[in-house]
Amino acid sequence: MRRPRSLRTAVVGIFVGAALLGSGMPAVAAPAPPPNPTDGQIGAAQNQRQAAAAEVGRIRGLVAAAGARLEEVSVQAEAAGTAYEAAEEALQEAQSRADATAAQLKAATAGVTLAQAHIADFSRDRYMNGSSLSTSAALLDAEGPGELIRRAALLDYVADNQVDVLGLLEVARIKQANADSAARAARDQRAAAQDEAAAAKATADSQLAAQQAAYERVAAEKAGYDQQLQAAQIKLLQLQGARNAYQSWVAQKAAEEAAARRAAERAAQQAARVAAAARTKAASDGSSGDDGPRSGSGDYIFPTSGWVSSCFGYRWGRLHGGVDIAAPIGTNIYAATSGIVARSGPASGFGLALYIRGDDGAISVYGHVNQEFVHAGERVVTGQLIAEVGNRGHSTGPHLHFEVHPGGRLHSGMVNPMPWLRARGVDVSGC
Repeated sequence: MRRPRSLRTAVVGIFVGAALLGSGMPAVAAPAPPPNPTDGQIGAAQNQRQAAAAEVGRIRGLVAAAGARLEEVSVQAEAAGTAYEAAEEALQEAQSRADATAAQLKAATAGVTLAQAHIADFSRDRYMNGSSLSTSAALLDAEGPGELIRRAALLDYVADNQVDVLGLLEVARIKQANADSAARAARDQRAAAQDEAAAAKATADSQLAAQQAAYERVAAEKAGYDQQLQAAQIKLLQLQGARNAYQSWVAQKAAEEAAARRAAERAAQQAARVAAAARTKAASDGSSGDDGPRSGSGDYIFPTSGWVSSCFGYRWGRLHGGVDIAAPIGTNIYAATSGIVARSGPASGFGLALYIRGDDGAISVYGHVNQEFVHAGERVVTGQLIAEVGNRGHSTGPHLHFEVHPGGRLHSGMVNPMPWLRARGVDVSGC
């Protein structure tokens, strides 16, 4: 209920309000309308966006192809690095065998020389003392105890060996010389293989560098087109937003004008009714009144967290000898099993790598690491923090390259790590 007021005051107020609403003159200055882009401007922006999107689509295909090629040459370079390491290891073993046979040949040659000296001494004694020198005569002819012992030993040696001792020793020396020659030939073959592996590694590294540069070029080109597309999208959105804002403004202005007209009509009707009632009441008794109311096990573990991005197997004719586990740089890497760190530090293809010889004799390899926390000769236990995930060496993104070599060789004899881990109670999926 509103408080009573005089009829005169109510009538004056209603007529003043009706006059303001119906006059068409705003009480304050109306804001300027928003800009309204033309159809030509919006069409040109749409064409620019479509052209930029087409270029982005084209360059995206080039980037994908370059990325695939980069991955291919990366695997090839990694395999070439592993092959080089294996050839170097084989060369070292062949050199060790050649050194051993050379030492044996030297000992055999020394034995033959010593035997020849003994036989020469014996023959000279027989010649000087006559061919009928008997054992007793030879001993009686000795000058002093030392000479007596030497002659007795020589006579016993010759008497006990009725065969040609010197001939047998010479045969043994020849055999040893042949073995030494074969060992040296094997070493030379390993050296040639190592040279070939080094050349293949250099070629693979060169191809990888070239492909990396090609990938970076198209990636940079794609980044430029992405910026163009983004700018075209922003411009189109701005124009469309301006058009939408203008249309909304027009609709709102029309609604406000319609509402003002209806309000003015209602006010005029209300004023007419009130005026009529006032006249009627004034004519009857002149009294004033009220308007009335209003209406998230065992010896082996998985070495890091992340997802398997590449499996073990042959690709493009080269063996990818482990699994790649993608994870952000700095993600912890743990020892998959207990053992001794056999090697740590720079490694061809891997940038930085750790090689752990487990208590079971198997080698586990951790490649492309960003930082190592253990070093060669240290003992580690299963689950110990040993490194962190990186992106070093021949790598197209942050990940851990994990290998297992059951035979205990550092650079060869790798097997698929996933079934190896499953067989040892590690619950892993994929590959």
